[in-house]
Amino acid sequence: QVQLVESGGGLVQAGGSLRLSCAASGSIININVMGWYRQAPGKQRELVAAITSGGSTNYADSVKGRFTISRGNAKYTVHLQMNSLKPEDTAVYYCNADNLATLFEIRDYWGQGTQVTVSP
Repeated sequence: QVQLVESGGGLVQAGGSLRLSCAASGSIININVMGWYRQAPGKQRELVAAITSGGSTNYADSVKGRFTISRGNAKYTVHLQMNSLKPEDTAVYYCNADNLATLFEIRDYWGQGTQVTVSP
């Protein structure tokens, strides 16, 4: 059974930093893209950053220059370093594995979400 487990959320003051981590486990053959999405109250879930298996990255305009996504040393792990945080970054952050392949299927998986709160 595949699981995505996130860690690293919390409360921080504006201008501070947080680092989110996500580890995918289970009978995984391959993951095409891993990324982070966020959803603030009353808003749609939006892509924050993503990284391909080849290392190419993509960022939302609102986080460029402040957030950095990277793959961890362990297979199927991804980190999101968030610097210069702003109150508008407050949201639940979700880890996503796009086109995760097992022996039986290829589909997207989501983590349970981790709260990030940035106080003014």
